[in-house]
Amino acid sequence: MTIEKQDYLNMYYEMVLIRRVEERSAELYQQGKIGGFLHLYIGQEAVSTGLIAARQPQDRVITAYRDHGVAINCGLSADEVMAELLGKATGCSKGKGGSMHMADVEKNFWGGHAIVGAHLPIAAGMALGDQYQGNDGVTICMFGDGATNIGFFHEGVNLSKVWNLPVLWVCENNQYGMGTAVERASAVSEIVQKFKGYDIPGERVDGMDVLAVYQAASNALAKIRSGAGPYFLEIITYRYRGHSMGDPERYRDSSEIKKWQADDPIGKFRQHLISESIASEEELDAIDDKVEQEVAAAVQFAETSPDPAPEELFTDVYAEEG
Repeated sequence: MTIEKQDYLNMYYEMVLIRRVEERSAELYQQGKIGGFLHLYIGQEAVSTGLIAARQPQDRVITAYRDHGVAINCGLSADEVMAELLGKATGCSKGKGGSMHMADVEKNFWGGHAIVGAHLPIAAGMALGDQYQGNDGVTICMFGDGATNIGFFHEGVNLSKVWNLPVLWVCENNQYGMGTAVERASAVSEIVQKFKGYDIPGERVDGMDVLAVYQAASNALAKIRSGAGPYFLEIITYRYRGHSMGDPERYRDSSEIKKWQADDPIGKFRQHLISESIASEEELDAIDDKVEQEVAAAVQFAETSPDPAPEELFTDVYAEEG
């Protein structure tokens, strides 16, 4: 597949932006400016960046609670994301969703979902809607390895094959379900094996390589769009930080983290762009500088934005008729 230089630079920019937003979010959380849960995407940036770079505008995206990076890839601004994290009225969910409930239907981003696995049947329903209406959109459903041990997983995945739905199932296998290693909670350590039981084709992908993710997603989306039915990607990745900010991380040691950090997706992609003469160090440094300024401005925007008005408690509770 042909990738233009600007496409490469856009992917690099989005990965760096996600990393910096997440790092700054961790600092703000420690300062008490972000409340509730905060699940960081640091280390997994290549997954959503490669996936969403391959989608077409009509393709829906739905994910779990580790959703800040996905939101940015889907086109939400750093301002909207940061404001939502701080619970401000200018956030993408008006400050009422917080870290785990970012969404923008106009951008076909159908949100982060806090209950493990609960969004998988929703994804099947959205794919059914597109199939029923004769659209050529594909629903991209992202979830963690832990969700594959939940009943929602069986219900959504099984039905997608029974009805041959246009859905791309994507497991972000970051090696742990909260603090439990995959092999301690799953009867099979390779999640791709679970999809064989539903007769759904799939493959494992290097989630630390954004171009590998992009290539696999592009091929999978083309197959699904042609009417071949659901497809599965198990994307092997790793989160550098804890499950959430309160995670003491007693279940893994520092040497394991360092091993994965040596394969850092941003550093790997940056080196590829330079070694292949796609971009110069100066060009990439300029993107880094742009991101730093953008994130600083986003924090200022969020901190100076108003809190939701008290009457917002009663809005967006029920769907309006007509």
